[in-house]
Amino acid sequence: MLTSSCPFLWLNSDLLPADSPVITAQDRGLLLGDGLFETMQLRNRQASFLDAHLTRLEEGCRILRLPAPSRETVEAALDRLIAANNLTDGSARVTLTRGTGPRGLTPPAKPHTTLLITTAPLPEQPAAPVRLHVSAQRRDPQVVLNRVKSLNTLPAILARMDAREQGADDALWLTPEGEIAEATAANFLALMDGQVVTPPLSTGILPGISRARLLAASLCKERPLTETDIAKLQGAWLVTALSLTPIAAIGSQEIPLQPEQTSRLRHFLYDGQ
Repeated sequence: MLTSSCPFLWLNSDLLPADSPVITAQDRGLLLGDGLFETMQLRNRQASFLDAHLTRLEEGCRILRLPAPSRETVEAALDRLIAANNLTDGSARVTLTRGTGPRGLTPPAKPHTTLLITTAPLPEQPAAPVRLHVSAQRRDPQVVLNRVKSLNTLPAILARMDAREQGADDALWLTPEGEIAEATAANFLALMDGQVVTPPLSTGILPGISRARLLAASLCKERPLTETDIAKLQGAWLVTALSLTPIAAIGSQEIPLQPEQTSRLRHFLYDGQ
C-alpha cells in the first residue's frame, strides 16, 4: 500500500485508490521488466523540468520500440493526480510498460501499454551523507539499457545488496577499464582541483536530468575519473532529480564533506523551481 498521504494513483485513464490491485498478472512490466520509468520532483503542484523527463522517456521508448504516451496525456494525468492527492511538494513516478502479451519473450505486434503514475511526499530532511562500496560489477558502456530508465534493475539491486553486506549504503560502478561511472540509482559528482566534475556519458551512465542542468549552467564539467582518483577527491555527491547526497567515504577512503558547496548545488537544483 502506498503512503496514506497520497491516497490515489493514476492507471491508464483513471484515478484509483492507491491500494488498488492495479497490475494484471499478464503485464510484461511485472513478468519481464519490459518497460520504463521516470521520477521527477513536484514543486508548487507542478512537475519540475517535465519536458526534459518526457524527452528522456520518449527516447527510451524509441530504443525499446515502445509506443510513447502523448505529452498531453501525461501532463493531464499528473495534474489530476496532484490535485486528487492535494500534494504541493513531493515526487511523481511515471511507469510505462508494454502491457499484457502472450507467454514468452516476443512482444505483441500491437502492444497496449500500461501507464501508471504514483506520487509521494518529499522527505522531511535532506539526505544524510553516505558511504559507497566499489562494486565488483562493471558498468559496460556498450549496454543500451544503461541509457534509459529501464524496469530491469536487478544489477543495481544486487550491487546495492553487496554494498550493504560490506557496511556501505550504496555501490559505485566502474567501467571494465577502471573509470568511475555512477552509483546504482544516481549520477556521480566530484570536486577535483576546485572544480565540480562528472564522468562523461561514454562511461555508460544514465543521462541524468540534474546532471545535464549542472553542465548547462557551467556549474559542472565532464571529466574522466578513475579508481585511483578517489584518494584525490576534495568532495563528492550522488545526484538525482530528487536529491543531492554528500558522499562521506568510498571504500576505506574518507571524502571531505563540503557543506557550502552542497548548499549551493542544492539551491540551484531544487529551490525556487
